Amino acid sequence: MKAECGIKNGRKAMKYAKLGNTDIEVSKLCVGCMSFGKAGTMHDWTLDQAKTTEVVRRALDLGISFFDTANGYSAGTSEEYLGNALKKNVPRDKVVIASKVYFNPGRLSGKAIHREIDGTLKRLGTDYLDLYIIHRFDYDTPIAETMAALNDLVRSGKVRAIGASAMYGYQFHNMQLCARDHGWAQFQVMENHYNLIYREDERELIPICRQMKVSLMPYSPLASGHLTRATWESDSLRSRTDRVAMGKYDADKYDDMKIIDRVHEVAREHGVSMAQIAIAWQWAKGVTAPIIGGTRAENFEDAAGALDVKLTEEEMAYMEAPYQPHRIVGAIDRNPPADVVLLDEKK
Repeated sequence: MKAECGIKNGRKAMKYAKLGNTDIEVSKLCVGCMSFGKAGTMHDWTLDQAKTTEVVRRALDLGISFFDTANGYSAGTSEEYLGNALKKNVPRDKVVIASKVYFNPGRLSGKAIHREIDGTLKRLGTDYLDLYIIHRFDYDTPIAETMAALNDLVRSGKVRAIGASAMYGYQFHNMQLCARDHGWAQFQVMENHYNLIYREDERELIPICRQMKVSLMPYSPLASGHLTRATWESDSLRSRTDRVAMGKYDADKYDDMKIIDRVHEVAREHGVSMAQIAIAWQWAKGVTAPIIGGTRAENFEDAAGALDVKLTEEEMAYMEAPYQPHRIVGAIDRNPPADVVLLDEKK
């Protein structure tokens, strides 16, 4: 794939890296598949099968080989659409597919994990998953039960590696130690909430990941579009209807616009897009593969252009300087009600 999928128009070829302590090689950009699925089952702005296939094909053309979805995205249709799109365009062993488990009956119980992986594999049309991620921390299931079930999936060959998503540092640390002490598979990846206007995980979670050589693949690296434009609002369908994004970011608009203004300034100086600056910042902070949730092929072409951007230490410090502490968005203090899939939604 790498030999035939270089980036065109004079840009550098896609770069690749290994996940954690595994031999799984991924592109330095990951396609976020929450954008795929039947509209109205989760969000109003998700892409149908035809548009999903178009975006996936363009991502593959750019050398992007890493795709992240979840069992709960658009009632499972995200996995279905992604599986169909990949099957039409690329051999299975040339891509890395990640999916997640938690927003389902039983959360992270052993029974639920064994049930949900089979549903995910069926919807994706594959007999194995490269990376299986727990979507949140489960307050109702003993850690050992969850880690044992995940280890079972690795031993059976249904899953190549496991990862975790948004949680508190102590929770991640405890789960890793549980797996280590039992000789079970440990997490190789952390999919956390991280970008220039939300950096709370720099306090605990990210240092723990670095200590344990766990790769970072943050979601919302562009802060739901806020780091792609000089204005807070836009007239896109997603901006007008994504109430989860509103709940995550609107409360800190005043402080965060100071950072956005600086990102805009640095982008003008480089002659590139703001998105490219925000993504280049991620790599400079040690991120392996930020998750880009674009709804148009051009979003991934623009993101790939960030490979050419190199930020100075002074530029990094300049953009980071206005940051103010934020309320926690991502990690949860308790399990939500059984029927809740969208967290932080603005009512």
